[in-house]
Amino acid sequence: MEALLNEWLWQEKFWLPPGVGWKDIQTQGADGRFPLPRDLIYTLPLAFAFIALRYVFERLIAVPLSKRLGVKDRIRIRAASVPKLETFYKQNRRQPSQSEIVVLGKQCGLSQRKIQTWFRHRRNQDRPSNTKKFCEASWRFVFYLAAFTAGLASLINTPWFWDHRECWRGYPKQPVAEAHHWYYILEMGFYLSLLLSVSVDVKRKDFKEQVIHHIATLFLIGFSYCANYVRVGTLVMFVHDSSDFLLESAKMFHYAGWTTTCDSLFVVFAVVFLVTRLVVLPSRVIYSTLVVSKDYFKPFNGYYFFNALLLVLQALHIFWAYLILRMVYKFVFLGKVERDERSDEESEVEDEEEEDEPEEDGDEFSWEQRKGTINSKLASLANNCVLNNLTNQRNINSRLPKAR
Repeated sequence: MEALLNEWLWQEKFWLPPGVGWKDIQTQGADGRFPLPRDLIYTLPLAFAFIALRYVFERLIAVPLSKRLGVKDRIRIRAASVPKLETFYKQNRRQPSQSEIVVLGKQCGLSQRKIQTWFRHRRNQDRPSNTKKFCEASWRFVFYLAAFTAGLASLINTPWFWDHRECWRGYPKQPVAEAHHWYYILEMGFYLSLLLSVSVDVKRKDFKEQVIHHIATLFLIGFSYCANYVRVGTLVMFVHDSSDFLLESAKMFHYAGWTTTCDSLFVVFAVVFLVTRLVVLPSRVIYSTLVVSKDYFKPFNGYYFFNALLLVLQALHIFWAYLILRMVYKFVFLGKVERDERSDEESEVEDEEEEDEPEEDGDEFSWEQRKGTINSKLASLANNCVLNNLTNQRNINSRLPKAR
């Protein structure tokens, strides 16, 4: 297996510039270690450790914190037990077509309206709660904030943080400091844990883009470590971490209902994101890898692969920047941010809570429908009474000066 990997995967022409071999960078340096591909094997158990740590964090810290901040979950009516509909829901689709509703109605002996109501209840039942979304955002916030702080502390005194030409002087025979080695390992382990848990996390509107982002990031981190692109790789990770923790904090306050704090943090995030992802990253980092690096070595296969991954990330940044600018426009000029444009909303169409009135037939879940309808109407009636009282009181107050 090792011989096969050395022959096909670890060929020096793929990973290193012409004239440089693995033996040239596999010696221990006085200022640190040289990166070796086998170091990345630790990222897999580390990813599972992150998943376990996240499980403990969400239950011991995130859930109590969500209650302290006032996160509230919507109460949804559970769909009645109808085996044929449940089988169709799990094996076929969550939102049947009109013809499928007709067929299901004949099989179950239910009206089309009740079939539609059942599927709406069932979809709402599977929608993640605000507490679950808050826990996910808080976990990412903690990691991104820690990664940003650690990255800043380890890079602030390095020469390539200020002069990007230092990323390539002496390449690839550049020793890697212990702090930067673990910076790489932890970042790759975390993104691998996100990819492994993507099926159970909240599914957002940009789900496909997120998966592409995670895969491109893993390839980028893994290749840059093996090819000793560590200096420029640390800059790429630091640029990404600088805005991610702001977005996650805005999400946390959004779920808690702190609208003013959420919108303020989102504006700060938007500014940082646009500056770092659309200005700093392309003008400094990508320009350095595409143009400046050729002053120090001839382009090789790894050069094209690394830059192709960077360009994929940059394309995703442009896509997200478009969504962010739309949200900022609505916030500034319309005074609000539309709910369906936030990146933390699910990709599925929002289902309204119980709106249908119960039908005459007394089937097995008509009482649940009636109860949901009564509760929604009582809440609506109470709100209308409050609004009417406030309106009447405001009208009375406006007339008092004239009466006097």
